[in-house]
Amino acid sequence: MSTSQQQTGALSGARTPQWVRALPMLLVVVDLTAEYAFSAHIAAGFPLAVLPVLVAFGYGPGAVALSTVGAVALQGLMAERVGHLTEQHHLWIYLATALAGVLGAVLAWQRIRQAHDLVQVRSVAEALQRTVLHPVPPTSGGLRTAGLYRAAQAEVPIGGDLYSICETRYGTRVLLGDVRGKGLDAVRTVADLLGAFRAVADETAHLNDLADLLDRQLQRVAGDRDDQELFATATLLQHDPATGHCLLVNRGHHAPLLLGPAGVRAVDAPEQLPLGLGGLSAAAPAAPADFTLEPGHTLLLFTDGLSEARDPSGAFYPVAERLATLPGTDPDRLVAALDEDVRTRCGLLTDDLAILALTPLGPAPDAPSD
Repeated sequence: MSTSQQQTGALSGARTPQWVRALPMLLVVVDLTAEYAFSAHIAAGFPLAVLPVLVAFGYGPGAVALSTVGAVALQGLMAERVGHLTEQHHLWIYLATALAGVLGAVLAWQRIRQAHDLVQVRSVAEALQRTVLHPVPPTSGGLRTAGLYRAAQAEVPIGGDLYSICETRYGTRVLLGDVRGKGLDAVRTVADLLGAFRAVADETAHLNDLADLLDRQLQRVAGDRDDQELFATATLLQHDPATGHCLLVNRGHHAPLLLGPAGVRAVDAPEQLPLGLGGLSAAAPAAPADFTLEPGHTLLLFTDGLSEARDPSGAFYPVAERLATLPGTDPDRLVAALDEDVRTRCGLLTDDLAILALTPLGPAPDAPSD
């Protein structure tokens, strides 16, 4: 079998439920049963006229053609069995079945073509996501890292949330944020911000200066688009791998949460205006929050897709409260448990979601020992 034939076969059955693919055989079995049980009272071959259409929903044009020939043959055998092979209404049903076969073949071809186009679109979208949102590395500098990104629209892999982790001469720098708006404009803003962050993260000594550069970049984007309400909330983190010393700048975003043996607490930093709105304040930026990320502790950064998820009663997801009940502080396990917990409590999420978990390199404190 050629590669193209294999792809066609795979696409013809792609995302088709098994019960749909079983319907043609079920119809044949029911029809034959009816033929032998009630042949004196019903024209059991007539329902076989829909067989090619049923086949078209689960198989390719070749299978539709074979099912059409088989359906007409069975109809003829059933009609011959009771002496009605050439009666006018039977001749018309043979013709109707043949026409259904032609329409079914066209339907199957169109379905496979759309499936192929969808595969290509998804491939492009996944490549775009990997280009704009680089995969979270397992380690960066002195940190073990894990992340989760889920766009609100399942068919669009990128939304208005963003993250990036860069190793620089000043330590590991992390950006996590949320752009105002949705759709393609939000994706363009995300790409602009991430590109600017990656370009200057290793060239800017002070974290507040880095935030100001991103602020001005977003102001330029807003001017180019004539959108004076464009902004992004963001958290910027800098981690020194030698000492565990961290600096944190909060530009209108949720305070990160620090998990450790003593429980869960927020890492408060002086809250500044979101990126893109810095020009509204003449005050000098406050100094970044200063803390140490110690072994056995994990820092969790997240967007409001997590904190503003609602359960069926309308209550917000209590992030800190739920974190206290989840197992350990290993980044991968923590992110996976948090993802499962929020979807269990809140069901389908309606906003973009981004989560980063960071912990100092070394054995995970909750990892099972050999």
